[in-house]
Amino acid sequence: MKRSGFGPRKKPMSRGSWKSSPSAATLKHRSTMKRRVKKPTVAEGLKYLAACRGETCYLRVADICLFTPRTVVPCHSNQSRHGKGMGIKAAHEFTVPGCQACHAWIDQGPAPREIKFAVWDEAFALWEPVRARKLSIGEGIECSR
Repeated sequence: MKRSGFGPRKKPMSRGSWKSSPSAATLKHRSTMKRRVKKPTVAEGLKYLAACRGETCYLRVADICLFTPRTVVPCHSNQSRHGKGMGIKAAHEFTVPGCQACHAWIDQGPAPREIKFAVWDEAFALWEPVRARKLSIGEGIECSR
């Protein structure tokens, strides 16, 4: 096959199918994207974690709970309906104060998932009105059950 020389082209290169200026449809799509619902900021989520400080354990797992407020940490829900996924924690709104031992039992314990979910749901039902008063946010977060 013979190579072409280094001189100027005799036939211009063909252009792609794309256009250099945006069309009306593209501009409409861009403006729609700007109006998306914004995710809550980190500061908005941290108020739920701060509400757990200094509280007692709400999980109160029998024969496991330490009943010491100094080991209490926010325990996130492990349920997908609360936003939990593979490598993703649930939203900070779905946290319950729990001692270190109860938190470990909820996350890594040998109990069946249904029992863990029932314990967490019961604790959340007890914690939600207390947290609402503490944060003075009215009725709290609604949870679809």
